[in-house]
Amino acid sequence: TYLKKWKDKTPVALIYPNSYTVGMSSLGFQLVYALLSRRDDIVCERFFLDDGEGPPLSLESARPLVDFPLIFISVSFENDYLNIVRLLLNGGIEPFAEQRASTEHSPLLVCGGVAVFMNPEPIAAFMDFCIIGEAEPLLDDFVTYLQQHETISDRRGLYIDCVNRFAGVYAPALYTPKYENGRCTGLDAVSGAPDRVSRVSVVECDVAAHSALMTPQAEFSDLYLTELGRGCSRGCRFCAAGFIYRPPRLWDADAVVRGLSERARQDTRVGLLGMEMADGDTLDQVGTYLLKSSCALSFSSLRADRISDGLLELLARSSLKSAAIAPDGASERLRRVINKGLDQADLLQAARRLTEAGIYKLKLYVMIGLPTETQTDLQEFIGLVETMKESIDDIGKKRGRLTEIYLSVNCFVPKPWTPFQYHSFALDRRLGVDETASMQQAVRSLKEKIAFLKKGIRPFANVHFQADRPESALFQALLSRGDRRLAGVLLDVVSRGVPWKSSVKKRDIAVEKLILSGCDSRSYFPWYVIDHGISHDYLWDEYEKAFSGASTMACDTAVCRRCGVCRER
Repeated sequence: TYLKKWKDKTPVALIYPNSYTVGMSSLGFQLVYALLSRRDDIVCERFFLDDGEGPPLSLESARPLVDFPLIFISVSFENDYLNIVRLLLNGGIEPFAEQRASTEHSPLLVCGGVAVFMNPEPIAAFMDFCIIGEAEPLLDDFVTYLQQHETISDRRGLYIDCVNRFAGVYAPALYTPKYENGRCTGLDAVSGAPDRVSRVSVVECDVAAHSALMTPQAEFSDLYLTELGRGCSRGCRFCAAGFIYRPPRLWDADAVVRGLSERARQDTRVGLLGMEMADGDTLDQVGTYLLKSSCALSFSSLRADRISDGLLELLARSSLKSAAIAPDGASERLRRVINKGLDQADLLQAARRLTEAGIYKLKLYVMIGLPTETQTDLQEFIGLVETMKESIDDIGKKRGRLTEIYLSVNCFVPKPWTPFQYHSFALDRRLGVDETASMQQAVRSLKEKIAFLKKGIRPFANVHFQADRPESALFQALLSRGDRRLAGVLLDVVSRGVPWKSSVKKRDIAVEKLILSGCDSRSYFPWYVIDHGISHDYLWDEYEKAFSGASTMACDTAVCRRCGVCRER
């Protein structure tokens, strides 16, 4: 931790709206904490969701939230929106920005994180500012400015000045949503504010982002995290990270090694983030460094077609016993629909090679509820699991221990800024413009698919099955794709214990219009107040290509100008 005296320093609260275990496993949260704490004029203290009954207290000095004039919130997951409201209310902070300015405790609230620069609108009414993009290019200058103006009474003037001084700063109070037939049809900016807020991002990297603090209480206990880059060039049509982090940036091996070199001598367990996008040469160079440094490797998942001999050697020496690969689509046809670029042979070969390298637990990630998905696709996945099991069982029998397969079945949620933003949640077919389906129909469809897969997998020994709850995915879809009206719903749920379905009904919010309706190329979404540089026409064309199973080549930023992000570069 960074312990500092408060005298002559600006106090900044940094909130992660989940448990300490989850928050300290977030590299983005750790990065912001390090950036703020390295400044001599700031004392930054962390807050996490606490199971206790009392008000939240800072981890460093046990101070209450009301002692901090600046409150920064890092948001990785939409489901944590409820926890933001919970922390503010328990901390004595008025949640709504418009009302907070006239209260005794009126700190400036600033939120950032990947959930925010996908779609900030569900929590926009609570925030003075939202950071749209990555922290490094913006944070220092923005914090210095806020230090100088934290007590200003003219909040509207402060907002206008900030959005004109800083790219990537969104002040929601300057934008008024318009609604028609239950949908957001636009956000009108006040005079002097830009119509849209451009995302900011890191262009070059000398030292790859890495863990700032190590703790055994983190979800990835005592694992030193280092990123290999940001974004992904593959362009999978379901994946927000492949679009909102464009252009994809793979740090060179030297930058990654410099990041790894910042670890303490005793930190020998290393987790590499972004192995799905890393090229073989970079992985081999990093692997060589890790072997020479007697480090063991861990990772979240691997692309099945990116498993090199050097990587397998490192895995074997790391004594890693579990690994994950992500077919994502249940069938080869569906993997063409989502532009995954993996066939059954890739997946079977990856499973065999990982098992030969000593893996005893192999996890497979697959989604249900994808566009065009049928029972035939699900049956093919059952067949894939059976074939994979037979293939790797031969290896296990020879060594005296079988590898177990763990299936993680997840309900697909169409995310902002992806080609599937035009598609309804949970339905395989395209809906006509303004055609809607019911929540009950969507949830029932997903439950039937889960039951079908579970029944098909049941006869296989040493194959474990886990699926998320369709009702939870439905709420996540609403939080992901919702607009500013959801702020009142979040407050109802937290402060009065009202079920979210009752709250949206009371507030006359038609959930079906937000997540279960048809769209076309002209449809407006509340997240369009952000400018990621991606052409809406490009996203629509990619959506259309999905239904013919047409593939799109991976991003090559040296020559490609298809999506619009690199047009000005």
